[in-house]
Amino acid sequence: MTARLAVRAERAFDGERWIRDGALVLAENGRIVAVEPATAPVPSGWQVVEHPGSTLLPGLIDAHVHLSGDGESGALDRLADYRDAELDSVVETSLRAQLAAGVTTVRDLGCRRFAVLGWRNRPGLPAVVASGPPITVAGGHCANMGGGVSGTAQLRAAVEERVERGADVVKIMASGGVMTAGTDPFQPQFSLDELRLVVDQAHAAGLPVTAHAHALAAVELAVAAGVDGIEHCTCGSRDGFRLPAGLLNSLAALRIAVCPTLGGVRVPSPPPHLLEFLRGVGLLPEQERHRVARFVEGGVRLVSGSDAGIGEFKPHGVLPTSIIALAEAGAGLDAALASATAVAADVCGLGRSKGRLRAGFDADLLLVDGDPSGDLTALTRPAAVVLAGQRVSGHAGSAAQDAGVLTGSTTAHARD
Repeated sequence: MTARLAVRAERAFDGERWIRDGALVLAENGRIVAVEPATAPVPSGWQVVEHPGSTLLPGLIDAHVHLSGDGESGALDRLADYRDAELDSVVETSLRAQLAAGVTTVRDLGCRRFAVLGWRNRPGLPAVVASGPPITVAGGHCANMGGGVSGTAQLRAAVEERVERGADVVKIMASGGVMTAGTDPFQPQFSLDELRLVVDQAHAAGLPVTAHAHALAAVELAVAAGVDGIEHCTCGSRDGFRLPAGLLNSLAALRIAVCPTLGGVRVPSPPPHLLEFLRGVGLLPEQERHRVARFVEGGVRLVSGSDAGIGEFKPHGVLPTSIIALAEAGAGLDAALASATAVAADVCGLGRSKGRLRAGFDADLLLVDGDPSGDLTALTRPAAVVLAGQRVSGHAGSAAQDAGVLTGSTTAHARD
């Protein structure tokens, strides 16, 4: 039986711009077949989804998640102890929480021993783009995921393994991280030659490379090595946040996709020593807003990703708070929405099938309750979620809605 669904809303954002008269999206067999004005008639026999006062968007794309992290305290520390069945349960639960929030595609940038690669394109669950374990130094940031290497030969072997296993992207930890004890987020983990080796080998195999980088020195090395994306891009140093004009110009001119991993949910303020550490790294909310404002002013290509799964402040399903935080940092609503739809689709290699309300694209759709142009928190209220032309949820709430948005506050939080 042919599956035909019509989704109507008086307001619609098509992934790049607003549709003035709203939209009626017609989906057949999992694909969008037409985008009509909201006042257009629905063909006879089609199922209709509509909610008064709602806004229609493409299904959201979270460009930075960790599906094997359960989004609770100590999530990353537990990874090495999971049995296969336990890990699969965590991944499935994570995907369902993402879907309930209107996220229909995720890019997993670090899992335990390639576990997430087997979850790509599971019916009824968000589409998955996956890197496998991030490449890191032996004992380095997130080494318990299984991607630790030492020396040129192991670096080459690591990239080769990701190519052979069919990974969609190569993730490398260019600096230490906040969430791994004993690593230094202020210091690079790899030399320029090592980063170039990874980039050149991955590019030769047709894979993009994105680099985790908190340290300013690591960001500069990643840019010089030719990476396609930078995660966090904190630009931290012992002297605090620094973003030299030359680096800002390079990020913009090279069209490097920067994912600042904003947003999250409210948690109690950390103890003074941790608060001081986060201030030094540049991860207090007011510091992040200043940093992202610089990116916006400099014309940097920004993509939204939540870093979901790494802890209780980053449960799965909080991408709407990332969008809100980006808009509040000066990007504006349209650019913030695009960062989680059309731009995210392009960055994830899915620009010809996802992230836009366009005939021929996958029928992944989100209706939110309200008008984000007047109330950004409408993004945290999913009214209906459509995946591959099938309605999969509605009025389920989201992690962001349930736990409170971590934007516009001074509550401290961390990044992996």
